[in-house]
Amino acid sequence: MKALQLIQPKEFRYVSIPEPSAIKPDEALLRVLRVGICGSDYAGYLGKMPFYSYPRIPGHELCVEVLAVGSDVRNVRVGDRCAVEPYMNCGRCHACRKGRSNCCEQLKVLGVMTDGGLTETMVLPGAKLHPANALAPEQCALVETLCIGAHAVNRGALQPSETALVIGAGPIGLSVITFAQLSGARTIVLDLNAQRLDFVRSHFGISDVILADDQAVARLGELTGGAMADVVFDATGSHLAMAKALEYAAFGGRVVYVGITQQEIAFKHAPILHRRELTLLGSRNALPPDFTRAIQLIADGRINTQPWISQLVEFEDAAGQIPLWAQPDSRVIKGIIKL
Repeated sequence: MKALQLIQPKEFRYVSIPEPSAIKPDEALLRVLRVGICGSDYAGYLGKMPFYSYPRIPGHELCVEVLAVGSDVRNVRVGDRCAVEPYMNCGRCHACRKGRSNCCEQLKVLGVMTDGGLTETMVLPGAKLHPANALAPEQCALVETLCIGAHAVNRGALQPSETALVIGAGPIGLSVITFAQLSGARTIVLDLNAQRLDFVRSHFGISDVILADDQAVARLGELTGGAMADVVFDATGSHLAMAKALEYAAFGGRVVYVGITQQEIAFKHAPILHRRELTLLGSRNALPPDFTRAIQLIADGRINTQPWISQLVEFEDAAGQIPLWAQPDSRVIKGIIKL
């Protein structure tokens, strides 16, 4: 069967791979319907993604149809449309035993450390499938992205009475914005790109936006009466922005790193982290309840997915389109591959 493989940075190739063989009792055979392309896919294409190895079949934001199930699978049935939890955890390490499967010590993310969904069929553990029959295929492929935001907001323990600042209005930033708004907190967005700020104004109804420049800290102070943000979420993946993020945090505030960088992050401890007694948090992937919640919120109409899907292309065109979407000026919100 056909698959799209990233041979090395900036080199895609369509390849033929074996059809899946017999499934184990705890597995399901799946037809891939849609694959969302995200920042980590672009970073893998550009050779900038930590944890990435080559050659690799990308794709972890998946909508699949169940073709067959093993004898032990009870949560899905043949014919179900499902979102995929793409974090293959060991189930035995300290993190897994604590219920933190998102940061398993042996974690392998589909499309990053192990082959993903840009292929016709695949086999996955049934436990990693989340039924989403009420969702359109494109909506289903958005679930994992939204779960990243859900988990980040949970990590920040954002409260309705608080102010959140989301730095970076790309797809991951938008997922954080979505769940920050659902928390009832006041949400402010900061970005380098004025067009992205216009997008969150028009599609997310956020009036408090800040252009990232030399006056951004002062502007946040004006918007918050000098208090700054109770929780700062950095979704940029820029080590410079991540260092700067602490300056936007209120005394006693929290800073959540959602994006990933390979660079060192440097900041002054005494005048910023220590004096303000800040809490610095990492947020990685998501947990199973995040998937259940995101699917239900979309089905209930509480999350509007319409603004997200900016491009939908056929599988045969993906090798040419993904490099174009990876360009900084592409204006892509979410590109989705149709199989």
